[in-house]
Amino acid sequence: MKSRWLSLNFFAFFFTWGVFLPYWTGWLVSAKGLTVFQAGAVMGTGMFIRAFSTLFLFPAAARRFPIAGVMKAGVVLSFIIALLYIPAGSYTAILVVTAALNVVYPNLLPAMETSASILIQKDRINYSRSRAYGSAGYMVAVLIIGAVTALFGNEAILWTMFAGLLLMLGTQYTAVPVSLGHGEPGKPPQKRSGAFRELVRNRGFLIVLTVSVLLQGAHASYYNYGFVYLEDLGVASFTIGLVLNVAILFEILFFGIADRLFGNTPASRMFLLAAAGSTLRWVLIFLMPTVWMFTLTQVLHAASFGIAHVAFIRYISEKLPTRLIAPAQALYAAFAMSLSTAFLTLLGGALYEVKPGLSFLGMVICTVPAALIVFSTKKRFSY
Repeated sequence: MKSRWLSLNFFAFFFTWGVFLPYWTGWLVSAKGLTVFQAGAVMGTGMFIRAFSTLFLFPAAARRFPIAGVMKAGVVLSFIIALLYIPAGSYTAILVVTAALNVVYPNLLPAMETSASILIQKDRINYSRSRAYGSAGYMVAVLIIGAVTALFGNEAILWTMFAGLLLMLGTQYTAVPVSLGHGEPGKPPQKRSGAFRELVRNRGFLIVLTVSVLLQGAHASYYNYGFVYLEDLGVASFTIGLVLNVAILFEILFFGIADRLFGNTPASRMFLLAAAGSTLRWVLIFLMPTVWMFTLTQVLHAASFGIAHVAFIRYISEKLPTRLIAPAQALYAAFAMSLSTAFLTLLGGALYEVKPGLSFLGMVICTVPAALIVFSTKKRFSY
């Protein structure tokens, strides 16, 4: 029952993420009439707001309210804000709505992961199997968007987002695991600043967070320029969708067997495997700029993203007390999933102008240092 609640919520959230992440910029251009530069500025602003929102707003809310209540309120507010896109017609109005959406909506991601970490600690649920449903939701969204835009045009992207948020709202009314309904009894709430200070003083956590920031940030060029790169190789739009879904397919397969493969593997070894897979992925794309090589390297997404993500989740679930999980997830969401990607997107864009393959090769400035950090610290901090 607990795993089913988590799986349903992962599926519903990542369905919306599969609409918002890859298609929102295109929707702003085609349906709202913004220029590419304006749409990029809107999304870039939203990304920075997302980082600070997940860093401060989410842990503040999680400290005061049950995590299940935070999620429900977040879905409702996200849906209401998204409705404002309908009347928004000017660049300024769209910027304001997007900023407001990024204050609330991205906090659902650390809320989901915090719920998962708590359920791992208290109920010993199988995280990887439930997280695979999230990847499946993302893949389903990409496939549905391809179909509905072909039938109804890019305006259907917004309505698909509405449908996804309503689906997620529905999952909030399924039976919530008791573990998520209240905090630790008998313990006063911790100050947010105190929790962050405690995490920063934890050298082991700080190293794991740094490695995670480097490995997740290394996907910046792939997330932002992968579609453009395949277009430059002459790949048709429909085929691009299929190629990009190869990574999601192997991500799903990995999450389905991760506990069996890495059940007793320390996080440090998993990070080394992720760094090796990520480095190999970007080097191969640079050395052989063909659609076939790009497609083959999609298999390595299971290592570059999947293994690194599971390693972080395992570390905080095993090494941190429950009261520090939400702040730890806030730091992960802000720095590994937002700020590092935002800054490295700028580097990747500059390199892409020189030579497209350099945009991917440039990401080894993150993966190689990540491996070196793990090599030099794994014995001292036993992670």
